[in-house]
Amino acid sequence: MGKKVIKKRMMVSRRKCLFCTKEDEASIDYKNVPLLAKYINAKGRITSRRINGNCARHQRRVSLQIKRARFLALLPYLAQGGVGSRDRDRDRDRDRDR
Repeated sequence: MGKKVIKKRMMVSRRKCLFCTKEDEASIDYKNVPLLAKYINAKGRITSRRINGNCARHQRRVSLQIKRARFLALLPYLAQGGVGSRDRDRDRDRDRDR
């Protein structure tokens, strides 16, 4: 019989929801564009709550307000330009030549 190896686990503290700690839910609004822009990645997608640390309730509210701001053209649906747009144009041109 071998010896039992006991591994120590590191305690990783979970990030607290920014809105739960502030107790100020009025700041989640489609007109508050700088706040909402923090929850959009470089491609223009809404970041998941696993990454940004929001609770489920506030993540739903943030995503709803981002969608409202997009509809009113306060936030972009897609990222501006970027590397991916050139690749897409090149692929489209290549398909047209065939």
